[in-house]
Amino acid sequence: MAPKPKNKISGWINLNKPEGVTSNDAVMILKRALGFPKIGHAGTLDPLAAGILPIALGEATKLVQYMMEDDKVYLFQVTWGESRTTDDREGDVVATSDVRPTAEQIRSVLPDFTGTIQQRPPAFSAIKVDGKRAYDMARAGEDVELAERPVNIYELDVTESTTDTATFRCVCGKGTYVRSLARDIAEKLGTKAYVSSLIRQNVGPFSLNDAISLDFFRETTDKDHLESIVLPVQTVLDDIPELAVNDTEATRLKNGQKLTFIARPDVERLVKAGHDIKSRDAGLMIAMHHNKALAMLEVLGVEAQPVRVFNL
Repeated sequence: MAPKPKNKISGWINLNKPEGVTSNDAVMILKRALGFPKIGHAGTLDPLAAGILPIALGEATKLVQYMMEDDKVYLFQVTWGESRTTDDREGDVVATSDVRPTAEQIRSVLPDFTGTIQQRPPAFSAIKVDGKRAYDMARAGEDVELAERPVNIYELDVTESTTDTATFRCVCGKGTYVRSLARDIAEKLGTKAYVSSLIRQNVGPFSLNDAISLDFFRETTDKDHLESIVLPVQTVLDDIPELAVNDTEATRLKNGQKLTFIARPDVERLVKAGHDIKSRDAGLMIAMHHNKALAMLEVLGVEAQPVRVFNL
């Protein structure tokens, strides 16, 4: 059997990023291990944080924006009594408090931080202000006051509480800053706090249960084995309906042309795949050809327009 052409792999790697490594550094380690130029990640993790960092290879990089929409699960610890410039343990202490909340007091305020809430991102974040990264401005000593914005917190629980620390489990939507959550919970409790450790346990379909350690990529030289752990492109689309297309339809989609389903059998095929043809809102579907992801479709009525085409 002839070897696969170099850099023809497309899909996802469920990476477990260790603490102390930036997300970009993790990507570079994989890039060197795989000899792969087209690679990216979905959802930056701070160097302090560990856990799931989805890595996109090849055509999967076209889906990073969809990956950003997925819910996430965090396990994080806060330390009471100090607030810091970065809202985590890497920053300088800016205020202190002698107040140490009990587990009961903590639980009493959590409903205020569940649901759709307004959250002010930390000054040390990658958000741009007048074209500059907020963290660059903060490091330069500038005052950075970012605007509040809505985020979704689906679950928030205390899993452990001691005199000086508390550990939380949080299920949240995109754009949520755990550091801001810790800061605001402390303020509500009349004290100060910072994030002392953080693990991202889940991102969409990716879980720590089957994640691959970064050391694996640092140490292995078996490229074939590296390829065997790459998950299919459609892994991140498990909640999007699939539509099987024939050869003629596949050719049209590859050329960027829309499909129009007029014949009754074709309409029934569209409905059976999970599309509501009476909806006034466009929905997403994934076109599958010979059991491979071919294109992301925006479907309205009986028309399907390709918005992302995969060269697999």
